[in-house]
Amino acid sequence: MKISLLLLLSTYLFAALSETVHSSVSTYYETKSYSNSKQKLDGKVYGVGADLHYKSSEYKVAYEKGGANTRQPPLHDDLRFKKLYLRYAYKFQNHLSLNLNYISVIDDNIALTDGGRSYGLGFSYKIDPHNLVNLTQYYSKYDDFKVYQSDARYDIFTQLSKAKVKFSILGKYMKIKETAFNAFTKNAKDHYSTLGLKIHTHYNSYHLGAGAYFGKRSFAIMNDGFKLQHHAMEFDRTYAIGVGKTFSKIIFRTQYIYQRAKELPIQNENVTIRNLRFILNYKF
Repeated sequence: MKISLLLLLSTYLFAALSETVHSSVSTYYETKSYSNSKQKLDGKVYGVGADLHYKSSEYKVAYEKGGANTRQPPLHDDLRFKKLYLRYAYKFQNHLSLNLNYISVIDDNIALTDGGRSYGLGFSYKIDPHNLVNLTQYYSKYDDFKVYQSDARYDIFTQLSKAKVKFSILGKYMKIKETAFNAFTKNAKDHYSTLGLKIHTHYNSYHLGAGAYFGKRSFAIMNDGFKLQHHAMEFDRTYAIGVGKTFSKIIFRTQYIYQRAKELPIQNENVTIRNLRFILNYKF
């Protein structure tokens, strides 16, 4: 049923491309390497997506599947998962827009968060051509607990010589509420708050970006609703850097992400995760 929904939506998106501006399709591949983990060794993630702009609306979808080689014991099988991300945005006027988000953990053969759902509602306000504010509230529901997440983002747009620059300041607040005692949240805090800083520059056909998150977080929604950390890990450091280049209608990007976390069920600290991501985007 979930796959049929994805295919139906994708068909609609592609059928409407002739009426759109700045639409795109994308695919990405990601490798993960774990150090000091007592549960995971390494993993891979594959994803496809589409981003459709039509009149005052934007439709965005991504489907990803992946997995990880695990240590057995304590785990009984290698990890396999599938996720679906949806986002709809509508611009009411030049200054105000609405965004709706939906995330589904379609399948996870290990985690208690299998079958979880996340919902988001937010507003963006463009103060002037150089300043924009976004506020989004997320709600994630799993069998044994719920997560309420509040996001605030302030974007500054400027130009340095011939380079276009976007600087973002992000704040995240998460509240975890147990509905049943479980291994995933028994060692988690009730509240988390995180500060993030991002910068992206665009010079001619080249792209350069960097970002960092400080402060602890767990079961967080990231990347404007297109990344869900649904395993029982408490992150306290994230650093990322990315480069890219545009070739006519094709954009190729690569990103390196370093994260430090604690595996909550077994209280295993100083786990490091190194991600290498390759993204291919084709604009229409």
